[in-house]
Formats: sequence, structure tokens, C-alpha cells
Amino acid sequence: MGHRKVLYKLMFDASAQTLLSFAGDEKYLGATPGIISVLHTWGQQLSFHPHIHCIISGGGILGNNEWKQAKKNDWRFLFPVKAMSVVYRAKFLQALKAMIDRGEVIPPDQSDIKQLFDLLYSKDWVVYAKAPFGGPHSVIEYLGRYTHKVAISNHRISSIDDEEGTVTFDYKDYGDGSKQKKMTLKSAEFIRRFEQHILPARFTKIRTYGYLSNRNRHQRINTVLKNMKLPGHKGLVKIPLEVRMMERFGINIKECPCCKQKTLELGKVFYPWKQTDDG
Repeated sequence: MGHRKVLYKLMFDASAQTLLSFAGDEKYLGATPGIISVLHTWGQQLSFHPHIHCIISGGGILGNNEWKQAKKNDWRFLFPVKAMSVVYRAKFLQALKAMIDRGEVIPPDQSDIKQLFDLLYSKDWVVYAKAPFGGPHSVIEYLGRYTHKVAISNHRISSIDDEEGTVTFDYKDYGDGSKQKKMTLKSAEFIRRFEQHILPARFTKIRTYGYLSNRNRHQRINTVLKNMKLPGHKGLVKIPLEVRMMERFGINIKECPCCKQKTLELGKVFYPWKQTDDG
């Protein structure tokens, strides 16, 4: 809780490095996949439970930007899940130890660092893998649900009692066969749990790795598509100012506010903060 920004980033980096290391092994894939990672910090009861959701492509690109399809295997997933758990734990803890040595993370009790790491290495770390999506529509639907999710949405709040000062909400109890249950909390406790999940200022909670990493992504993906004899991705569409004004504010910038005739023409967009002292 005291080093959220650097430790959230470490979760991103360690999980991506784990996937990329398995993908680079010829035994599993032997190519660079595309990865979309999303940070979530909550459990169903609004507890503090940071974890990373990753979507990884079922294949990757080679050095010449040729596409290589993932191999069929005996473990049902792209990579063996238990092996990923061990590698993820090692990458996370090795990086954490280096951050402590550099003073970037300061544990509450410096005298127990060795004991802390012995404990963390002795525990089983869990990597949970799902079967592949059914197709592109499933991927889009999943991204729509998970990328902009917050700790709790309005539809899960079933009642607010002002007199008692309580909030009641629905949650899914995964420890009891995923049954739907209700939890009632005092308003102050509900707010305390919710505010744990407000991210640090300007922290990026959606990140991309592999062939989807930001640098030269558009050019790289279009080269892959060309090699696969598929149409390339088009550039971003620039929406005209008059369309944006109509969409957002219902204002037709060509309509004169006095005579209501649509005779106005946009001559210039003025940005006061871009003007120099001499005008």
C-alpha cells in the first residue's frame, strides 16, 4: 500500500516478461506474441487484491515479421500454468529484491527482509489461465468488460440506508460455488474499501507488450498483415470540429445565433495559451 505505483508496475513487467520468456522458447512458441495487460486491484467484496489480466495472442511474429501460429500441446493452454507460476514468482521477487537494495521500496521492518523473502518463495503463486476465446467478437466483448471496469458498479449496489448509515451490495462468493450473496457495510467502511482502488495520479492501467508494444506498432502490424496477405489497418479517423461540436454539445457552428441561418464559416481556431507575449 505504501509503494503502489512501483509495485503495480512491477506486476505488469513481471507478468509480461514471464509470458515473453515462455513464448521465446521453441518448445512452446518460438516467436514474439502480442500482449494486452489490464490492472485490477479489487476482489468481489472490495478487498485489496491487485492482479493483472493478460490477453495473449495465439501465435507471434518472427524476426522478419512473419506470423507463426501457436503449437498444439498436451496442457490445454498456450504455456504450462504451473511452470508460469514458478517463473512469475521468481521474476517478481528478484526484481523486488533489487528495488529494496536500491532503496526504491522500503519495507516496514528492514531486519526481517530475509525472512520475508523465504516466506514469499515458500508459497505457491497462482497464475490462472483460461481457454482461448471463441473468436474476435469474444475478444472485443472481454476487453469491453474488463478494460474500464471500476471496483464496483452501480447495479451491484442494492440499497443505501441513510438512517442506519449502511450500504448493501451484491457479490459473488467464489469460495462457495460462485453463489450470489449480499454484504452490508457501514458507509465509512464502504468508502474506505472503495478508495483503496483509486489509482495513483496518471498511472496507466492498460499496457501492451510484445508486437503490440507502442514503438512502431502501426508499421509492424501492417507488415505482418501484408505478409499474411490481409488488408492493413487504416489510420485514425479525424472527426471534423463541426461534427464533434454537434455530438458533444448539440451546437451547429454554421448556424448564426441571431438569424438562425446556416451561413457561418469557420475561419480560425484560437488557442489563447499558445499565443506569445507579442501576440
